[in-house]
Amino acid sequence: MISIIIPTLDEEEYLPILLKEIKKQKFFGEYELIVADNYSTDKTREIGREFGCIVVDGGLPAKARNQGAKVAKGDIFLFIDADNILLPENFLNTLLKKFNQKNLAVASFPIYPKGKLIDRIIYGAYNNLVYLTKIPFATNSILVRRDVFEKVGGFDEEVKFSEDHCFVKQAAKIGRFGFIKTKPVLTSARRFERDGRFITYSKYIFAGIYMFLFGPIKKDLFEYRFFSKKLEKNK
Repeated sequence: MISIIIPTLDEEEYLPILLKEIKKQKFFGEYELIVADNYSTDKTREIGREFGCIVVDGGLPAKARNQGAKVAKGDIFLFIDADNILLPENFLNTLLKKFNQKNLAVASFPIYPKGKLIDRIIYGAYNNLVYLTKIPFATNSILVRRDVFEKVGGFDEEVKFSEDHCFVKQAAKIGRFGFIKTKPVLTSARRFERDGRFITYSKYIFAGIYMFLFGPIKKDLFEYRFFSKKLEKNK
């Protein structure tokens, strides 16, 4: 069984889109859906339950993923963000088949934002870099064996930014990392639209440099938070 774990905060707009995309998959195996919610004030939890999800209390992304994993029954975990809005046809079957064929411990796969041409170019470069170099990197979504997740100890909840990269790096020390070539998953460009592309991409670049020089980012240097329309209105 595969456990699909989705961290959320006020995701009533995007969560049903992702869940419908998952339900459309003609998956040959078994899966369960887990929503790890950071105390949403909208209908996120209600929507999760309507789609048959297990709903648990979450937190910031690292904690939410860990909380979801605690109740998961699968031997493989797929951590995926709520604002992924399009999954390729036969995505889950292709992903699991290649994951098992390559005997991988942890993996990522192509993600593209539904944004401008510059976004597709930058993400295309990133996807190809990881695929060609096999450097253990992941953004947005991660596939990992349960035993590897447990050996790593889950996501480091002290990491403030790029906790997904840090987790994959640690998991790749235990087993084989792979970048699985699937048709790309389409994700929302809302962060770029909210913060601006220059600021957002600058954060990613400086975060990469910081991690290379100093290790995991455990200081609040980049002001990353869950996206929430309600929180934005209150600023």
